[in-house]
Amino acid sequence: MLTPLTLLVPPASPPSLFSFNRFSHFPFSTSISATTTSASDLLRVVSRRLVLATKTQSITTMATQEEECKGNVKAQLAKLFEVSLKVTVPNEGDVDPLIAACTGKFGDYQCNNAMGLWSKIKGKGTQFRGPPAVGEAIKNNLPTSEMIDSCSVAGPGFVNVVLSKNWMAKSIQKMLIEGIDTWAPQPPVKTAVVDFSSPNIAKEMHVGHLRSTIIGDTLARMLEFSKVNVLRRNHVGDWGTQFGMLIEFLFEKFPNFEDATETAIGDLQAFYKASKQRFDSDPAFKERAQQAVVRLQGGEEKYRRAWAQICEISRTEFHKVYQRLGVHLEEKGESFYNPYIPGVIEGLTKQGLVEESQGARVIFIEGINIPLIVVKSDGGFNYASTDLAAL
Repeated sequence: MLTPLTLLVPPASPPSLFSFNRFSHFPFSTSISATTTSASDLLRVVSRRLVLATKTQSITTMATQEEECKGNVKAQLAKLFEVSLKVTVPNEGDVDPLIAACTGKFGDYQCNNAMGLWSKIKGKGTQFRGPPAVGEAIKNNLPTSEMIDSCSVAGPGFVNVVLSKNWMAKSIQKMLIEGIDTWAPQPPVKTAVVDFSSPNIAKEMHVGHLRSTIIGDTLARMLEFSKVNVLRRNHVGDWGTQFGMLIEFLFEKFPNFEDATETAIGDLQAFYKASKQRFDSDPAFKERAQQAVVRLQGGEEKYRRAWAQICEISRTEFHKVYQRLGVHLEEKGESFYNPYIPGVIEGLTKQGLVEESQGARVIFIEGINIPLIVVKSDGGFNYASTDLAAL
C-alpha cells in the first residue's frame, strides 16, 4: 500500500481515513527544507495549512481583524489591502483583495488588483493615469502594520510586500507558546485513521514503503498537533496465496517447523524467492500450497502457528526500520479482518448482491463486464474480500 486516499467526514461520523493503498499513485513531490530562510517559504509552512478567515466590513479595528485571521498570513494581508482599496477607489464598492505569494525576487506576497481596477475606472474622470498609478495609490493607502517591512510597485501596478522577519519570529513564537487552539481553525474531524507503510510479510521493505511511511507519519503528526485523535494503522500484507506457498515450503525444509529459528530459516526474502520458484515449477507443490491457504483461512491450528512464525520474523525486521525512523504504528494487517469476512459476504448475499459464477462467488456491477470475485472457486478469500471487510 503506497498511496494516500483521503476521506473526510463530520465529527459525528466514523473516523476519517487517510489510506496509502496499492491501487493508485499520489502526485506529491513537494518538500520543505528545515533550514528554510526565505520569508515567503517560512510563512507558507504555516499559512498553507489554514483557511481564509471570515471577512469583516470594519475599517477602523485592524487589531480585531488580525485577531480574527490569527495564523493566516494571506488573510491578514487581505484585511490590510481591503482598507487600502476602500480608500483608493471609494466609489467602486467592496473590492476583494487579490493576494498571492510571489517569488523571493520581488517579495513575499503581492496584491494584483491594480490592472482590474484600472479597466473599471478608466474613462470615468479618474485621477489615475494607468495601472502603475493605481498600484502606487494602493501602496500609499495601506494602514501601518508591524507585519510589513516594505512595499514596492512593479510592472503594471503589482504591489509587492516584504514581510517583517521580526514580526514573523514573534508570531511563530506566540503560536508555539499559546498552542494551536489559539490561532488555527478547529479541524472538521475529531478522529482520523491514517493507514500507511503497509509492507508485505516475507518481503523486504522498498523505497515505496519508505515514501508511504514518511508521508503517512507526517500526516499523522500534523493531525495530532491539531488535536485530532489519530489511529495509526499499518495494514500489512500478512494474508493470501503467498502464505500457502511459504507454509508448505517451511514444512518441507523444517518438518519440526516450530523449532526452526530465524537464523536457521535465514534471509526471509531468499526463502520467499525459493518457495515462489517451487510454486511456479512444481504443480503438486502448487496444489498443496493452494490448499494450505484454505486451511489457514479456515483456522487450522498447525497452519496458523506456521503463519504466525513467518509473520514474526518479518515483523522484527520492520520494527528495526520504524525504530530508526522514529515512527510508531499499530498493526492491523489483512489477517485482522479475516474473521469479519464471512459475515460481510453473508450480508451481501442476503441483499442479493452475490452470485455464483464458474464455482466462485462474485458481485456483478452494472456497466462493468468483469465481476468482483469475493470468494474464489477453491473457497478462499482474496484482496476484495479483505477490503470489503475493512470498509
